[in-house]
Amino acid sequence: MCPNKYFIRHWRLKLLIVPLLLLTGCWDSKNITELSLVIGEAIDQGDEAPVEKKLNEKGGGYRKQDLITITWQIVIPKIAASKNASAGQKPYKNHSISGDMIHQFAREASLESKPLFNQHQKMFVFGEKLVRSMDLQTLIDQHFRDNEVRESGFVLVARGLAKDTLETKGSDIPVDRLIRISKNQYRNTRILPPMTIQNVMEKVSTHSSFLIQSVVAAQGEVKFAGAAVFKGETNKLIGFLSEEELEGLTWLTGKSRGGVIKTWDEQNQPFIIYELESLKSRIRPNVSGDKISFHVEIESVGRLTEDWREKVDYFEDEFLQSAEKAAEKEVIRHVEMILKAMQNKYHVEVAGFGNQIRIHYPKVWQKVKNNWDDEFSEIPVTYSVKLKINDYGLRHMKK
Repeated sequence: MCPNKYFIRHWRLKLLIVPLLLLTGCWDSKNITELSLVIGEAIDQGDEAPVEKKLNEKGGGYRKQDLITITWQIVIPKIAASKNASAGQKPYKNHSISGDMIHQFAREASLESKPLFNQHQKMFVFGEKLVRSMDLQTLIDQHFRDNEVRESGFVLVARGLAKDTLETKGSDIPVDRLIRISKNQYRNTRILPPMTIQNVMEKVSTHSSFLIQSVVAAQGEVKFAGAAVFKGETNKLIGFLSEEELEGLTWLTGKSRGGVIKTWDEQNQPFIIYELESLKSRIRPNVSGDKISFHVEIESVGRLTEDWREKVDYFEDEFLQSAEKAAEKEVIRHVEMILKAMQNKYHVEVAGFGNQIRIHYPKVWQKVKNNWDDEFSEIPVTYSVKLKINDYGLRHMKK
């Protein structure tokens, strides 16, 4: 055999063997049927579940305090993927455990069922009583450290029990329903941009006051209802913004892609509906000596989508101008509500005013940042609102 041919074959064989040594495969993989696929969890103040109590009475407990109750929403793949699931079959199940250390919950669950698999978890809902009494940083610390938990998971705060938001009447998966609602910001000014575990941890680390979308549940139904207010000094819930106050915040910050304003006439009767198509807000800071002030410019272009006035000729400017003024008046009312809530009711700043001081007056910001919430409560804020109706549909005249 030619030495050159032998040499070539020898190295070809080595080149084939080396990749095989590197391809170790998924040596620690687990069958999906052997895991509990968690897609969401509700964290409430401790309350031992009836089943858990019975197990403990028969010797199934360990040393712990019932400070927290976690309810995991677990997908049942066979039912979720089946198009022929029988009526009454739910594609999920909820499993609750009480205790005092969050990481131990997950390990405790493996004593009762399949090990939990959290890498597909999309939602965290905190109960009102729990986050009023406990530091939110403590509650999310383990989730943030755990490499099995996605930092992109959305966070909500329930008015009442968080576990109630993980129930539904129909065959829909509750967590998926909450995710879909959170994406409706382009349709409503009362929905906040989604907050993730990562976003919350960033707020907590800077000791900034912040908001999280709140949700209410009743009889298997859920609704986004205002926002939970967290104080930066304590990272605890101090109250809730109403839906109207949250709507005012949206107009104040310009963070909305769609929604409507309903106006009222002098007799407190429905007047018109203004649907926004675009929204801009500019927070302009001003510093004179030791005095800080703000002016907010709010501009929007939209459509007149509903009008209950009689004998309106839309070709006459005065009728459209009266509609614009009515809508502007309603926006101003909402803006005043949120300013009063921030400056007088809760003494927090959650609209981004401080960020504008930080950008435009960094030296001033260094002086006030440690006591910003209280500082903001005393700062004058003026505003101007300009709405423009550029479309009123195909209707021209009411007879």
